[in-house]
Amino acid sequence: MTADVEAAVADAFHAEWGRVVATLVRLTGDWELAEECAQDAFATALERWPRDGIPRRPGAWLTTVARHRAVDRARRAKLGASKAREVAVGAAGQRGQGDPGEPVDDELNDEEVPDDRLRLMFTCCHPALSFEAQVALTLRTLAGMTTAEIARAFLVPEATMAQRLVRAKRKIRHAGIPFAVPPAHQLVERTSAVLAVLYLLFNEGYSASAGGDLVRRGLTAEAIRLTRVVCTLMPDEPEALGLLALMLFHDARSAARVDATGDLVVLDEQDRTLFDAAAIAEGHERLDAALRLRRPGPFQVQAAIAACHVGDAGETDWAEVAALYDRLYEMSPSAVIALNRAVAVSMAEGPDAGLALIELIAPDGLPDYHLLPAARGDMLRRLGRRTEAAEAYRAARDLAGTDAERRYLERRCRDVSV
Repeated sequence: MTADVEAAVADAFHAEWGRVVATLVRLTGDWELAEECAQDAFATALERWPRDGIPRRPGAWLTTVARHRAVDRARRAKLGASKAREVAVGAAGQRGQGDPGEPVDDELNDEEVPDDRLRLMFTCCHPALSFEAQVALTLRTLAGMTTAEIARAFLVPEATMAQRLVRAKRKIRHAGIPFAVPPAHQLVERTSAVLAVLYLLFNEGYSASAGGDLVRRGLTAEAIRLTRVVCTLMPDEPEALGLLALMLFHDARSAARVDATGDLVVLDEQDRTLFDAAAIAEGHERLDAALRLRRPGPFQVQAAIAACHVGDAGETDWAEVAALYDRLYEMSPSAVIALNRAVAVSMAEGPDAGLALIELIAPDGLPDYHLLPAARGDMLRRLGRRTEAAEAYRAARDLAGTDAERRYLERRCRDVSV
């Protein structure tokens, strides 16, 4: 298998997993079947693309293969429920041509199912599920994140997250939760979970939890697209507007966050001429619209913080960022926000002040979170405490999930060790 095919399949997985699974959940009503058939489709791609070539529209190819696999599975099944699924899937596949084993590249029109992923997101975020289960299940299904990656995002053991996912799927099946965007009067009760999902979906694309690439642009683009749809559905929801602004400000810096070799470039070393001016302008428009509604919330405060990093002055106003983190911590106290606040204070008032705040974070507050020792190492480096800084950087490197972060931390470790 050529490296080009392997890369194409990996890219298709990152960009199309959610679309494929969402389409199959709609057609079959069976969550497990949808994921299994999607996995089969990607396995088939690994077998056929080296021989037949990469299809012109990989997403359509994969969805067609997965749908045909679901039809075959339903035909072979003996249970009445499976027969019922066969009718549903078969009816949807009547427009297909030729042998189901030989998918037609143009068989599936993207415009036919533009909101399947949005319907899937609202299905996952049904109030019958716990908040953690809502968010975790959507990340698994929409983003194709592994259980380990989701566990890392929640800072819980992988086994704990696996149990949550199994229970959530079982509850959706047994409770007959519909695959649909709810009516307007039911949107509000799902808003918090939906926005949390979109936020974590964007974060996984903006700073991947594992793998060779720091940035997964397909996920960031999808998170922004879906957030725009939510803003259209709920135009007077300030937190949706704030979240979209936050995403736009962060996304505007994407081109400057890695260099030509894929290595991480930290904020104070980024080339601001690479920032996306149009995304920044829209971010300000969305944030201003949210603030005019006079219902402040955490996403709006985070958007204001992100705006400080892309300001016209050419550098970040760290005193303003620290003050905003004070406000954010009042709204949503957490160890992660406390760490970010400590970093901002270290930049505004000096590394001694930031280090004092880091020491107040409970040792078990951020287990296995590589940014904690990384931040501590940076402050120690700036204080000239090189041996301690090297030790902190090594601890952060060993915990980091992406190759780019590990390389960056290894460089930092070398810098303070010479």
